[in-house]
Amino acid sequence: MLNSTKDMDKNSPVLVTGANGYVASWLVKKLLDEGCTVHAAVRDIGNKQKVSHLLELAKKSKGKLITFNSDLFIEGSYKEAMQGCTIVFHTASPFRLDINDPQKELIDPALIGTQNVLNTARETQSVRRVVLTSSCAAIYTDASECAQYENNELTEEIWNTTASLNYQPYSYSKTIAEKEAWDLYRQQNQWELVVINPSFVLGPFLNASFTTSESFNILKQLGDGTFKQGVPKMGIGLVDVRDLAQVHFNAAFQANARGRYIASAHNTSFLEIAQNLFPKFGDKYPIPKKAAPKWLIWLLGPLLNKTLTRKFVINNVNHVFKANNSKIKQDLGLEFRPLKETLEDAFQSLVNAKVVLPSK
Repeated sequence: MLNSTKDMDKNSPVLVTGANGYVASWLVKKLLDEGCTVHAAVRDIGNKQKVSHLLELAKKSKGKLITFNSDLFIEGSYKEAMQGCTIVFHTASPFRLDINDPQKELIDPALIGTQNVLNTARETQSVRRVVLTSSCAAIYTDASECAQYENNELTEEIWNTTASLNYQPYSYSKTIAEKEAWDLYRQQNQWELVVINPSFVLGPFLNASFTTSESFNILKQLGDGTFKQGVPKMGIGLVDVRDLAQVHFNAAFQANARGRYIASAHNTSFLEIAQNLFPKFGDKYPIPKKAAPKWLIWLLGPLLNKTLTRKFVINNVNHVFKANNSKIKQDLGLEFRPLKETLEDAFQSLVNAKVVLPSK
């Protein structure tokens, strides 16, 4: 294992894969604001909707943005974008729960993309550190699992062993992709690997197209009346997208960054999310004020949303989520935003974009 004794150089270019994504866009903004030269790798850069917000960010910053056309499935497609870069942020991976073919839509892009990017890093002499965006989904599948660990909480030492191609395939995809990254890391001694494991990510968006992402689906449902009669009391972790960008930045440039980092600011639930939103938005939007009975979610959930399988409801509704974030606070000096600030800013973004409309 490499042992850096000084912080990484901010003067060399850095690569961000999937640079137009929800999290990656905030990371690009942070890097540009810090004066970095950012190589932004995007699939189909000819699509102006994908990159226009990044170009606008660059105009307002002291950094420099260079865009590259790359594809997770095309071997070597990151080679040009990676040239001269000392740091590679690999954020590109699909986050979708409503899928038809988990192998094609989740597993292949996550695994093949990781192999593609990290193999290119092995061939690029300038690379000194890779920061991989994984997920808490690579640590656990269901909130009920927290109870089996010490202090009823998840830590970086834990790996997901319960997800599969047939149950929670997104979690499975993140698990096998991260394991592959660690295997590839151990096969070389040129660059370090630091892995970020975020929980559920929320906060404002930089591009209105992000409102179709999974991250915002639950907020939309809280505001459009889907859960007006009651919301599932389902335990989750949550982190602000702006804090997550800072996490990636610190993980890249601080010499002491090592291993995996759980990036989860708050142990919360969908009910607590609704309760935090109600004081500001409850007079105009049908924000639920109470929890729906578990038996009702078990009965009707699969009819409302195919991801709410009865197995998933049993293992997550009325279960407490708890993750230990002491390592990231200690090593990277992170302080997270209050939960209420994250939720209000995220919901206000949906209001501003007219994704949710007043009903009162």
